[in-house]
Amino acid sequence: MINIPSAFKISFRALRINKMRSALTMLGIIIGVMAVIAMLAVGAGARDAIAKQISSIGSNLLIVLSGAATAGGVRMSTGTEVTLNIDDANAILNNCPAVAYVAPIHSDPAQVVFGHQNWFTNIMGSTPSILIVQNWTLAEGRVFTDQEAKTEAKVALLGKTVVQNLFGDMDPVGKTIRIKDVPFRVIGVLAPKGQSIIGQDQDDAVYIPILTAQKRLFGVKFAGMIRVIVIQAKSETDLDAAQDQVTKLLRQRHRIAPKMHDDFDVRNLTQMLDTMKKVARIMTILLGSIAAISLLVGGIGIMNIMLVSVTERTREIGIRMAVGAKTWDIRLQFIIEAVSLSLTGGVFGILLGIGLSELVTTFSGFPVIISVMSIIISFGFSGLVGIFFGFYPAYKASLLNPIDALRYE
Repeated sequence: MINIPSAFKISFRALRINKMRSALTMLGIIIGVMAVIAMLAVGAGARDAIAKQISSIGSNLLIVLSGAATAGGVRMSTGTEVTLNIDDANAILNNCPAVAYVAPIHSDPAQVVFGHQNWFTNIMGSTPSILIVQNWTLAEGRVFTDQEAKTEAKVALLGKTVVQNLFGDMDPVGKTIRIKDVPFRVIGVLAPKGQSIIGQDQDDAVYIPILTAQKRLFGVKFAGMIRVIVIQAKSETDLDAAQDQVTKLLRQRHRIAPKMHDDFDVRNLTQMLDTMKKVARIMTILLGSIAAISLLVGGIGIMNIMLVSVTERTREIGIRMAVGAKTWDIRLQFIIEAVSLSLTGGVFGILLGIGLSELVTTFSGFPVIISVMSIIISFGFSGLVGIFFGFYPAYKASLLNPIDALRYE
């Protein structure tokens, strides 16, 4: 029976003797493993980024948008006509069992001033529940209360981007800012979230009570009118039920006849983001499959070189058979040599794949995640490639006639 450690030593000695040929043979494996590692890292980074986006905007979310206006027979886009109000939001909270939290939103851009500094940002009028619905946390300070929301208090929560541009390193809590010449006391700073899934800076906003926004800053045509209601269902399994309950309730409240179009639009944001996550997963599989083709090409190269090696070492094979080597001894020796080539290429491919992934992050800023599992899979697959493509040359070597092999020149 062949000694496995000795077989590996002989294999690596053969690699060192034919360094250039061995390097060229391993090149396909190196490129394949490198590509697999890099593609899986990019795909994992994309899925993680989407998961963070889902977490940052909140979970189990529905967004109700006001309806589309019709002008001259032309139906405009969603949100062009204000058809929702704060009473709709309260009714949803009180009458829809699958709904946990509701946050009406009235937003408009405006100039914010502190001292000699100013910043143009989004002013978001809402209720205290907006922080729960959108998964906001406080870096410092406190949230405005329900009483402050009802009494139109002039208090504000600032996003990190606004703080950096107005206050720099100064603590903003307790300071007074001006929004459209109306003074507001800063009571808190929101923890940073970064960019949204569409690239919008979520930290570039000021949150104030919704009645304050409507009555003291922007004014509305009709009291309490809003364009957006953000809803959080009690759980992910309740999303469909919540969407159905909200739709039925609003149709009833807005007196919409059975055959008439809704004057609002209920969107399941979690489903949209889940779809994007599935797309990222499919792209990862696709890119990984393309990279795996390089491994197969490398395997074909190994088979080719091993067939050449069998021809070159025909006399050696005859001598080994003559001194008692069995058929499987010959096969195993050549399989081990093919695996040695493949695994050596796999090691270099893993190192280059990690390096390539880091370069992607450095130069593009795109996050990558290199998992131990992807390294194990790539290394294991490179070994299987060596076994699979090394078997035929090994099988051919084991079928040689010892007498003919000894006579081979």
